[in-house]
Amino acid sequence: MRKRSIVIAALAGAALLTAPAVASAASAAETSAAGVKTVSFRGMNLKVPSGWQVHRDGDWMLVQTGSCETPAYFAAKCRGFWILGPQAIKYGKEGFGPYKGDQPFYPASDVQACPFNGKYGQVIGKPTALGLRQVGRGHKAKYVSWFGRCVKHGNGEQTATFDQREWFLPTSKILVVDVWKTPGLTNILKKATWS
Repeated sequence: MRKRSIVIAALAGAALLTAPAVASAASAAETSAAGVKTVSFRGMNLKVPSGWQVHRDGDWMLVQTGSCETPAYFAAKCRGFWILGPQAIKYGKEGFGPYKGDQPFYPASDVQACPFNGKYGQVIGKPTALGLRQVGRGHKAKYVSWFGRCVKHGNGEQTATFDQREWFLPTSKILVVDVWKTPGLTNILKKATWS
């Protein structure tokens, strides 16, 4: 139990995004005159609206698309999607095993917070969609959409539902995770460029 708490605290601490990390993210995104900026991660370049904010801490990147109380590791009430690299993937399966796409990205061994309200927990169920999705020319991601539920801790009563969409590029060691049905994200990924 103590070991699990230490690992959870270490992951949460590593993923907490601080002001210096936000400042360093400016180099990862260049604004253009057309109201679009390019967000780069491990050679993948995405054109996103210039109003979206980029928060980066090493292997973890949050592309914030709306309101966010605290831009930290999968924090509740933080609209956006995550782009994750090899270190996050290495511990991305429930129980801190390596993420392979056969189970949802869930780097914990306890109940995670509901994306919409942190006082509730989340339960991820079975896939609702599977397949390959284009992520720029010459790159296909393993795509899975998992059915998620927000539940009360005491009695398991459902308060909301969501889809956890995941695009996994095992060769590039990139995972994109979205629980907010981010408008246009599928098209943004489809039009990705690679450097």
